[in-house]
Amino acid sequence: MKPPPPGWPRISSAIYYEDANRAIDWLCNAFGFEVQLKVMGDDGIVHHSELVFGGGLVMVGDVRRSERFRHQRSPTQIEGLNTQNMMVYVDDVEAHCRHARESGAVIVDEPETHDYGDEYWADRGYGCKDIGGHHWWFQERLRNPKAAP
Repeated sequence: MKPPPPGWPRISSAIYYEDANRAIDWLCNAFGFEVQLKVMGDDGIVHHSELVFGGGLVMVGDVRRSERFRHQRSPTQIEGLNTQNMMVYVDDVEAHCRHARESGAVIVDEPETHDYGDEYWADRGYGCKDIGGHHWWFQERLRNPKAAP
């Protein structure tokens, strides 16, 4: 398999907000993302953005961008529904949760440990909603699976 383009992971996702510019600032402050690229149009709307966290990348777009992308919606436009959920590994899930809560994230699942047994993994994580209604899960790996003999 050929490597992905420089600066891009093998897979990425895009999520949409009614005000992508505000959402980008909030995601960076609350969750720790960094802006890799932000393209503003003459209309003051974000036309393309790339936020990075570790080796991951998420594109954040504005639902007002154009008629060309009529299929893109924010959860606020579809009764709070989500068609995808984002999951991110962090180093300290408790500290991350505290900071996200202080930044205005709505915690929907308090930090909890999920242990799937010695042959699998154990993670501690929490779930939250961001300012646009997107659901996020943040996890910290506590134990990796035991290697097969």
